[in-house]
Amino acid sequence: MAGRFDYLVTGGAGFIGSHLCERLLSSGKSVCVLDDLSTGNLKNIEKLLASDSFHFIEGTVLSVETVNNCVDMCNEIIHLAAAVGVENVINKPVETIETNVSGTENILRAARGNNTKVLIASTSEVYGKSWKVPFKEDGDIVLGPTSRNRWSYACSKALDEFLALAYNHSYGLPVVICRFFNTVGPRQSGRYGMVLPRFINQALTGQPITVFGNGTQTRCFSLVSEVIDCVLALMDKPEAVGKVVNIGSTEEITILELARRVREISGSNSEIIIVPYDKAYPEGFEDMQRRVPDVSRLIGLTGIRPEADTTAIIKKVIEFGIPEGVQ
Repeated sequence: MAGRFDYLVTGGAGFIGSHLCERLLSSGKSVCVLDDLSTGNLKNIEKLLASDSFHFIEGTVLSVETVNNCVDMCNEIIHLAAAVGVENVINKPVETIETNVSGTENILRAARGNNTKVLIASTSEVYGKSWKVPFKEDGDIVLGPTSRNRWSYACSKALDEFLALAYNHSYGLPVVICRFFNTVGPRQSGRYGMVLPRFINQALTGQPITVFGNGTQTRCFSLVSEVIDCVLALMDKPEAVGKVVNIGSTEEITILELARRVREISGSNSEIIIVPYDKAYPEGFEDMQRRVPDVSRLIGLTGIRPEADTTAIIKKVIEFGIPEGVQ
């Protein structure tokens, strides 16, 4: 039986989720959002609340009853709700594991009842400390020891993937798994450790731009609108069911160069300061030196990939203004 809404978006009041909801509504789709507002913000979706095609439920994916009710109302699910940011992962390890694992299990169980298609948002963090760059979806993952909370997020998201693929294999549930690589854009907050909005805030307010580590670590930044293009394209491809797919740019940039570019583009006079990891995070913090996706599977399935260059992305975020919550 068809639900009242085309899509359920968990975490829909968050950065990626709110952009996704805007896109879905603009394309004529109806959307139900489930978000506990722990890291999401009602301001992100306030313009959507007046639409008859949009419904917001403040609640958690940890509630079986709430999840079941939401899933019963919707035809497809995009599951974005998760613990967000390095700081939350380090400071709230129990909440990280419970939200990611139990929340995803609740979504999958509910979806199985109606055989509802589910897209699970995963992360490049799953690759851990692997040096086999670019990262391929079927490559090995290399995680640090369980004594370091840093790796609990990666492990919990890997378990989400195992669960989703198991539901697909055992029950025929149509699932698609996307591994996001550093999605950025307007409305992203630096409150939970996101590097680009933090740099931009520091540059625009004249504060020192703080680079954690030695600055030689590299990342690939993807514009949120292009990531959403890929997500929706994968949802429309039956061939993507049962697969894990990287979504990210392949333009690699060091974090120190990112800081320099933010300063230059913003016209800031802020000093760039290197902060060693042992000064920025608890003892024993580890990071990945490189994080670059192989996007051949994404291109093969959809014919598209994120292509906006880092300079253009920085300009777009600066044009939007100081990201909320990073002051």
